[in-house]
Amino acid sequence: RPDHMTIVTIERLGQQGDGVAQGPLFVPLSLPGEVVSGTVDGDILTDIRIEKPSDDRVAAPCPHFKACGGCQVQHASDAFVAQWKRDIVETALVIQGVETDVRPTLTSPDRSRRRATFAARRTKKGAMVGFHARKSDASIPVPSCILVTPALAAVPPMAESLAIAGASRKGSLSVTVTESLEGLDVAVTGGKPLDGTLRIALAAQCERFRLARLTWDDEVIGMREPPAQTMGRARIVPPPGAFLQATAHGQTVLCDLVADAVAPAKSIADLFAGCGTFALPLARDAEIIAVEGAPDMIAALDAGWRQTQGLKRITAVARDLFRRPLLPDELAPFDAVVIDPPRAGAAAQVSELAQARVPRIAHVSCNPQTFARDAKTLCDAGYVLEWVQPVDQFRWSSHVELVGAFRLNHMRD
Repeated sequence: RPDHMTIVTIERLGQQGDGVAQGPLFVPLSLPGEVVSGTVDGDILTDIRIEKPSDDRVAAPCPHFKACGGCQVQHASDAFVAQWKRDIVETALVIQGVETDVRPTLTSPDRSRRRATFAARRTKKGAMVGFHARKSDASIPVPSCILVTPALAAVPPMAESLAIAGASRKGSLSVTVTESLEGLDVAVTGGKPLDGTLRIALAAQCERFRLARLTWDDEVIGMREPPAQTMGRARIVPPPGAFLQATAHGQTVLCDLVADAVAPAKSIADLFAGCGTFALPLARDAEIIAVEGAPDMIAALDAGWRQTQGLKRITAVARDLFRRPLLPDELAPFDAVVIDPPRAGAAAQVSELAQARVPRIAHVSCNPQTFARDAKTLCDAGYVLEWVQPVDQFRWSSHVELVGAFRLNHMRD
């Protein structure tokens, strides 16, 4: 071993998936307890060699793992990753002084991601499609990605064709592809400005690859069939690029958890409702007011409800809950509230919700830290956090989602 090499022991795994040694020194692709050697570059260890591997180390199932930035922890066993994500949630809550039962992580299967964003750029010989490399803006081909559904794994030839037709030589296209009931829903950004010639070329690509819908910088180029998604009994057509749960498994699990958290409520406010992920299934048994800041998403929810038989009333409202959170007198009449804010959380809305004293709250989050902050606000106001369920839709990544079930403690009244 060269004299300039440094030997360290990995103490823990950081929230981004890198091992952390004393210093702190960040060591990519390592695991707690491992002894590794490498070259110190600032606060990162490079040229890493595993001197003593962890019992949790496994052979990465994807040959592109070390180069591709889509996954951070394929070198760890499934059991380790599930516990690590559970620990992230527990730690966030402990820091805020919130006690609860954090359940074991529920993980989506491989090859189940139904939405992914590909980078596509023109080359001298044609085009190249892939995912961003690890800690880099460069992209690499990943012809056998084990995260995405088979339909998305077959995307590269289509994305290459779009790049040849509409990418500039100076930049790459961002090609977001969502699997729908009618085929692929494709939204492209970063391409050439649209003109008559490009519109004709792109429309031809839409037909050639039998895309359900093709959108270019927010303009719909072609739609062979409305790209519908199922939410409970309803079918909705999301606007181009709209948020959708990453896997069908994850959506089902989250909906079941939310339904359990709010039962037996008969009147529910669904805040940050999106296109109706929770509102539409819950409307089978309860009347819903669904509130969402994006008018096109709330319109899709409303259309889905109106076209579905057997659901109770959903009142769909477009309202910016960051600027105009629902106030306690607006929330107080409901039996339960579902809240699913973006990563930044919803401090202003949760503050109002804490004062409304709604009997039950289901809080869905993709950020354990902001969830824990909001949970403390609710618990300080007299709520009990009955349980938290981590959900891993982004397998082998550092992302973790969760549902928390809150119940008003009437003993505090």
